[in-house]
Amino acid sequence: MKAARDTKFIVILVDGAADFPLDELGGRTPLAAADTPNMDAVARGGVVGSLDPIPEGQSAGSDVGNLSVLGYDPDVYLTGRAPLEAAAMDIALGPADVAFRCNLVTLDDGVMQDYSAGHISTEEAAELIESVEEALGTANLRYHAGVQYRHILVAGEQYAELGATPPHDIIGHDYAPYLPTGEGSEDVREWMVASRAVLAEHPVNRKRVAAGKAPGNSTWLWGQGKAPTLPTYAAKYGVNGNAISAVDLVRGIARYAGLSVLHVDGITGFLDTNYVGKAEVGLSSLDDADFVYIHVEAPDEAAHLGDAAAKIEAIEAIDREIVARALAYAGGNAATRIAVLPDHITAIRTRTHAPGAVPFAACGVGIKGDGSTSYCEAVAAQGSLGFPSGHLWMDWFLGPTG
Repeated sequence: MKAARDTKFIVILVDGAADFPLDELGGRTPLAAADTPNMDAVARGGVVGSLDPIPEGQSAGSDVGNLSVLGYDPDVYLTGRAPLEAAAMDIALGPADVAFRCNLVTLDDGVMQDYSAGHISTEEAAELIESVEEALGTANLRYHAGVQYRHILVAGEQYAELGATPPHDIIGHDYAPYLPTGEGSEDVREWMVASRAVLAEHPVNRKRVAAGKAPGNSTWLWGQGKAPTLPTYAAKYGVNGNAISAVDLVRGIARYAGLSVLHVDGITGFLDTNYVGKAEVGLSSLDDADFVYIHVEAPDEAAHLGDAAAKIEAIEAIDREIVARALAYAGGNAATRIAVLPDHITAIRTRTHAPGAVPFAACGVGIKGDGSTSYCEAVAAQGSLGFPSGHLWMDWFLGPTG
């Protein structure tokens, strides 16, 4: 499918924004409760519909969701979350390598207290992971420091098929029932236990505990897989494009898709991210590109904290600082399409991801309005377009504009 070369396509990915109605919000979702005049303007100017980004049998993760939104069937292309993140970190995986996502977590009294070690800083985390690598690393077991709590372990191909649980799915639960299972899991469990011995009295953790912060007192391994192969956007859609994200996972998918990953100062993957910078860099990049994917992690992180007010704050910041600028750009560039959507549901009630349809709003050249007046889950459920196979949504969005 080839898009018109003079058309500009803007996708604003509001990670985890979809949710379920909450009593404390008067039966509304955070997306419905948020003040989003610009997302509503996209809805009024075009269509509101839904897509299901999580195929049956797949976990409701950001790896699955972002692959779907970007037009790749997870049942075909997903090999694991970690190899996507490894690509963003310039970690070359050989044909016999398996990458694991290596979270720094807080374990206490048998419970997964925090999947992010209190959103530990990148600088502190690097010291901890370097100590783990020094103590446990070998020629066949290599730890690589990433951003905040998100790191990578590279091991052998014999670990590709074991079962592992994301730590953000078991917050507040006893973690023992969720330890890795299957072939090779004994080794993986041993690595996690050994990391605790390294990290328990580490100076970084002593300082964090003294300051009342959660320590990164263990690694948690999950999301493993071998390097995937994706057709590029140039081959698949006939467009060239860019991506912006603070999250290694999304940057890794972008690289495999042949999209250029743009640097923006001050992006964090949290509520304090540089929203304005993402918008300005992304929109400016359209001078030389057809497509830009602006990914914002903040609503997802707020939902993992169970904080509805913070989730609303993040959604409103995206609306005010990013969607508004995209609309202004389209106002001066008639051959433009804009879409706003999440990659999956992240539920405040459970503090984790959930499968199910998510809402999108899209407007611009060649998109006929359907009479929608606002953007939220309830409106999308009654919308004019639905994509039960979520990976087909991008085929529509990048489709003919005439």
